[in-house]
Formats: sequence, C-alpha cells, structure tokens
Amino acid sequence: MSPSTIDAIKLFGVTSQLIEHSLDRVERENAIDLQRGTADTGDIDEAYYPQIEGAIRAEAAAMAPHYEVFYSLEKTIRRTVRDQMQEAHGEHWWDQKVPPDLVSSAKKRQDAEAKKGFTPRSADPLDFLTFGELGEIIKANWDAFGAIFTTKAAVERVLADLNTLRGPIAHCSPLAEDEVLRLKLAVRDWFRLGE
Repeated sequence: MSPSTIDAIKLFGVTSQLIEHSLDRVERENAIDLQRGTADTGDIDEAYYPQIEGAIRAEAAAMAPHYEVFYSLEKTIRRTVRDQMQEAHGEHWWDQKVPPDLVSSAKKRQDAEAKKGFTPRSADPLDFLTFGELGEIIKANWDAFGAIFTTKAAVERVLADLNTLRGPIAHCSPLAEDEVLRLKLAVRDWFRLGE
C-alpha cells in the first residue's frame, strides 16, 4: 500500500471519529438517541461520579472527543517517528540518533515513574518524551523524514500548532470553538504533510 493511501485511510479514520463525536454532541445537546449504538458508560463509578457537578461532567463529555482525536494523532506521530527512525537507522536508532538531552529526559521520566511504584506506562523510551520533543527528533534526523514530509518548516509549523492545542486538552480546559476548528485543520495538515 502506498504512503499516500495509508495517509488517506488514517485521515478517513480521524474524520470519522470527528463526525461520530459531533453526532454524540447533537444527541447530548438535544437529549435524543439516534440509535447509533454508542458505547456504554456503565464502568463509571456510580457512587462518586454523580457527586461531581453536572456542568463539569457536561464539559468533560464535550472535551472527550478532542482528547480522543489528539490521543490517536499523538500515538500515530510516535509510531511514525519510531518506524522512520528504525527504517533509516536500524534497531539501535534510539542510542545512536536521538539527541543526548532527549535520551536523558526520557530516562529521568522513566526512573521517576518507576520510583512511584505504578505500572510502567511503556517499555519504549520514546513514550516518555513530550510532544515537542518528538519534533526535535524529526528535526535532528531530517534525513529519515525528508522523504515522507514536504518541508521541515511545514512539519515544524504543524507540530507547533498541535503542541499549542495540546495544552488545553491535556490540562482539562475547554477548547474554544475556533480552537476546535484549528484542531481539525491541524489533524488534516499533519496527514497532508506527506502529500
């Protein structure tokens, strides 16, 4: 399958998610059921969740689709970085091609998480880098990415836009209507970088 076909399929998937979430919002705002078989929320702790103010729960439900889209996109970008680096530089790309300060940052985060005794989120050090740091890997290894992206400047702009949009999503703040549109455009921009 060609890279443009794969990107078109990914864009279709993300667009479908956005449509589903828009339909969820219509159902919620109009108190109707469109019989689409949406997921059951029965796993919510019924003893405590209802004690949270209704307006906050409604805001959370409205933000959930944006979180899902960003989560999916960030996982896709991480996979792209991993796959391209491995293809271009082999199995030991992390130790050989990632800037040392990023390797150190990831290691510190892994160690701090391990000290807390929680289940490790991942064995892959790439998962311990911030979104912005992923962009640093791409820029530092443009030879591995230049064949799939149009220009470095375009990648930097799209990643900067996504990083800015990530803030409110990751830190429990509602997205303004303009920022919802900007998120949709940024997702499209990401997948168009390789066209």
